[in-house]
Amino acid sequence: MPIYEYKAYGSGGATRTGVIDADTPREARNRLRRDNILVSELREVRTSTRKTAQGPMKGTTAPGKTAQFLGKLKKLREAGGGPSGRDLELVAAVTRQMGTMLGAGIPMAEMLSAVIDQAETRAQETMFRTVRERITQGVSFGDALAEYPHYFSELYVNMVKAGEATGQVDIVLKRLADFLQRQRALQRKVVSALTYPFLMIAIGVLVVGILMTFVVPKITDMLADTGQTMPLPTRILIGISDAFKDYWIVLPLTIAAASVLYNRIYRTRGGQLAIDRFKLKVPVVGELLRKSAIARFTRTLSTLLSSGVPAVRSLEITETVVGNRIVADATEHIRIRIMEGTDIATPLKASGAFPSVVGYMVSVGEQSGQLEEMLDRIADAYDEEIEVVTERITTVLEPIMIIFLAVVVGFIVWSIVLPILNVGNVN
Repeated sequence: MPIYEYKAYGSGGATRTGVIDADTPREARNRLRRDNILVSELREVRTSTRKTAQGPMKGTTAPGKTAQFLGKLKKLREAGGGPSGRDLELVAAVTRQMGTMLGAGIPMAEMLSAVIDQAETRAQETMFRTVRERITQGVSFGDALAEYPHYFSELYVNMVKAGEATGQVDIVLKRLADFLQRQRALQRKVVSALTYPFLMIAIGVLVVGILMTFVVPKITDMLADTGQTMPLPTRILIGISDAFKDYWIVLPLTIAAASVLYNRIYRTRGGQLAIDRFKLKVPVVGELLRKSAIARFTRTLSTLLSSGVPAVRSLEITETVVGNRIVADATEHIRIRIMEGTDIATPLKASGAFPSVVGYMVSVGEQSGQLEEMLDRIADAYDEEIEVVTERITTVLEPIMIIFLAVVVGFIVWSIVLPILNVGNVN
């Protein structure tokens, strides 16, 4: 069923825009007219191979160019590595709603209609209308969601497909909603722990930069007019201040160049491996990143296995979401060994990427037939440890940053006050 974008006049003459799905443009107009909506412009927005009902709207490009633009946009969004924080929250909320409605016996098409009515943006409404259209055409729910990888990851799609194979889509969706909410909570913990020190550094650099560029030069010029020989700290301060005034552009250019260089190196497998290994060795922060990767590994693997996804496929998906090359390579090693006939615990212990306690708990879970539950317990334990490490980072870094800024500002004040005191002593 095609999807049409319209411009219309509602009751009272108010201008309205929206999307609607219908078999023909006439049906779309009739349905809108029944809702007291008078259509002024209507065009089909599904693909470039179909012709619009009334040609493109004013200010829009030709269909072919539009399709090319949308294709490039889709590739860019897919390259972004999955949903953002806001999108992740949206997907989690919608997933829970879908699971609840399906569990209550509401048919798939009606469930999607309810989701469409609650869509917050035009893009979300169009997406779910397209998913509903694909389902009515006979496409499976998982395959329809796979067309939107920015919102529905490979993990999400495979779990839905496993739920369809076992007839437990509603249960899988509820499990997915829990998983996504936990992932979002973990993401917030890690980001909040790492954001604070970077924010303090940025504020400190900004304050010192303003002082050295605008305030200090005026004061040092006044001191130079006295004709006295400046003390060493003051000469150092004047040199730094002159460097800030003359070469301030070097700092942002250096940061930009370092960012570009970092991204290029990180795109290579060797560069990613070296950088992630270095990150894990950074005091305190490395501990946080390691625990975060292990929690993500155990939670993801547990969710996939409990949803009916085969172990080899589960490990293949988990490898892409752990967020650290060291743990990802260990996951790949475990997957290869499982294909050779071994269990999960043996190669996991031998990899060296996981603490020994994780290997022993996984071994116990496999022997007792409760691997999914054991992985969930490991993830819960590491979530709690992440909270502890986060508090420790904040506790340690806050006084360090305050002391550092105090030393810098104190040096500036001392360098300015010292020649003033010398003038007073001479007089």
